[in-house]
Amino acid sequence: MAELILKADKERSAMRHHPWIFEGSVDTLKGRARAGDTVDVFAHDGRPLGRAAFSPHSQIRARLWSFDIEETIDHAFFKRRVAAAVAAREALPELRGQQGLRLIHGESDGLPGVIADRYGETVVLQLNSAGAEKWRDAIAAALVQATGCVRVFERSDSDVRGLEGLQARTGFLHGEEPGGPVAIEEYGLRLEVDIAGGHKTGFYLDQRENRRLVRELSAGRSVLNCFCYTGGFSLQALAGGASQVLSIDSSGAALESARRNLALNPQLPAKRAEWRDADVFEELRVLKKSGARFDLIVLDPPKFAPSAAHAGRAARAYKDINLLGFRLLNPGGLLMTYSCSGGIGQELFQKIVAGAAADAGADARILRRLGAAADHPVALAFPEGEYLKGLLCQVV
Repeated sequence: MAELILKADKERSAMRHHPWIFEGSVDTLKGRARAGDTVDVFAHDGRPLGRAAFSPHSQIRARLWSFDIEETIDHAFFKRRVAAAVAAREALPELRGQQGLRLIHGESDGLPGVIADRYGETVVLQLNSAGAEKWRDAIAAALVQATGCVRVFERSDSDVRGLEGLQARTGFLHGEEPGGPVAIEEYGLRLEVDIAGGHKTGFYLDQRENRRLVRELSAGRSVLNCFCYTGGFSLQALAGGASQVLSIDSSGAALESARRNLALNPQLPAKRAEWRDADVFEELRVLKKSGARFDLIVLDPPKFAPSAAHAGRAARAYKDINLLGFRLLNPGGLLMTYSCSGGIGQELFQKIVAGAAADAGADARILRRLGAAADHPVALAFPEGEYLKGLLCQVV
């Protein structure tokens, strides 16, 4: 097995169980290793640090599977890790019975580059690293055994694969295509999930508990849902008794899916829902000019800053959209605002929102800090796993 030797004083991160080894930390590679091969990792002074998947095309040159250099990385290893991840979800009362559930959350479950989401009897698998790519069949087989699912669909088409030198791959790894759309029930509402063409693995499971919070807050309120995608927040607002819900997205296909989701729930007051195909930034300015006001606004934009290098430009976009949001709120109104950008930390995001409130002339306070649901755990040694951050603010 090839050996990856780190530069002097570059072992601290791995010793603290951070799973990433960057190109700049590597001194030498002893032996030959191809993309995805397992390599033994050593500090410059010879101390063993663990076993990792080698990635010659990425700035993250290796991802540690194990911090025990004696642990064998084989099919049995992935069977154990996948089973442990599934069992961890089953042990949490709030996750029991959920039909839409994240089963594997990458590095925080000890499986760097592996994402697996369950939608009923279908598991959608996304492999984002060279190591995960190499062990595709083992991971898929372990998921089938641990969950009893009838199908595993691969959605390895994220942009980060290009950084690993990997081509996009999609298709069934186990089972056959379902006879109709994949659907789940979330807190009493039915939702279709486009596993083949939808965002991420088809749906935003990380926002599950925040959608329920919107339901709890919506009674009698007028709601504006920006970047509504397939209407998850909107439908929960209607279920919670919102007086009206305006939902905006620039994707006509997503809005059509949102309308189908509304139709799947005939108990909801469809007449209170309006779907608008528009650029959110432009439409918020139109709403402001028209004198529109809302009691609850949800801002859940796409990733503006994939890395810290994009943080400046992203900060301006977040500032703009939150400024517009504050200006559209009624007195006492609520702003639920999010960032899923890894390049924007919690502290910076709060500063951006505070600046937006100040520029809008809004006296606001934070009622809650929001994040991903419990099926998206964050390893203490891997803070990068906490990508979703949110604030529930109130204008006073």
